[in-house]
Amino acid sequence: MRDGGLTAYLEELLERVRGEDSGEPHELPVLAEADPERMAVAVVDVDGTVWAAGDAEHRVPIQSMSKAVVYGVAIDSSGMDEVLRHIDVEPSGDAFNRISLDDGSNRPANPMINAGALTAHSLVAGRDAAHRLERIREVLSAMAGRELEIDEECYRQEIADAHRNLGIAHLVKALSELPDEPHDVVDGYTRQCALSVSVVELARIAATLANDGVLPGTEDRVLSARATRHVLSVMLTCGMYDSAGDWVSSVGIPAKSGISGGILGAVPGRGGIATYSPRLDGHGNSSRGILAFEHMSRDLDLHALRPRHRDR
Repeated sequence: MRDGGLTAYLEELLERVRGEDSGEPHELPVLAEADPERMAVAVVDVDGTVWAAGDAEHRVPIQSMSKAVVYGVAIDSSGMDEVLRHIDVEPSGDAFNRISLDDGSNRPANPMINAGALTAHSLVAGRDAAHRLERIREVLSAMAGRELEIDEECYRQEIADAHRNLGIAHLVKALSELPDEPHDVVDGYTRQCALSVSVVELARIAATLANDGVLPGTEDRVLSARATRHVLSVMLTCGMYDSAGDWVSSVGIPAKSGISGGILGAVPGRGGIATYSPRLDGHGNSSRGILAFEHMSRDLDLHALRPRHRDR
């Protein structure tokens, strides 16, 4: 598909899914007030070329879409063995904010649910909590292509009602090993999730993951190849929470969603995709975003398990 053809396709895609879904914005006030008709989609290939349609420069809190990158940063800064000692890599089948640990090991099931994400945040090496957060912000900013700022109103609203995450962090501290104090971890994690990004920036982040941890169009590495491959594997099996099985079957792209209405997906060796629509389904995933990814997976032949055709 030619460059202009891809832009036209993305514009047509948004119109195709606009009337196909139901769902509601998240109850957090800063998210509930989002315009439910805003939609966007962006594609960035591994050379750094950008195609976009809709409200692609509109910024929203990154929320749980940050979990995948922070997991990679934790692997690079603390080592694979240490991270795996603290966090498993199995699909949980639970909602993202379920207060639960594995019955045998007391580890969080994976880094994409909140228990695992809080632990991953605490495993990012730093001399203190502020330095750890700054390291996370620097990596996400490099991948997004600009210095990301925190949406302070989103942070204030979430930290005021962070009782569940505090409970999860205290549970991990009591039954397993949380490498830092629960209040510091929850505060830093909440700030991490409040970083403000556009759909184009999300697609750049996804494209970096698709490009083996190297910024698209450059030779600048921000995540190791080993960490990136591990992140993509967990995204594929766990990135869409308790609807991960449906996602692998119908879309088949390593992906991560966020309650602000975004989804980012990485197609290894090809590029990154991101969508935005604030209406959420019962799993906390963007309902229109899922539809858009389903169409793109079929139309553009993106499923990870697609047949590999040989020359005859």
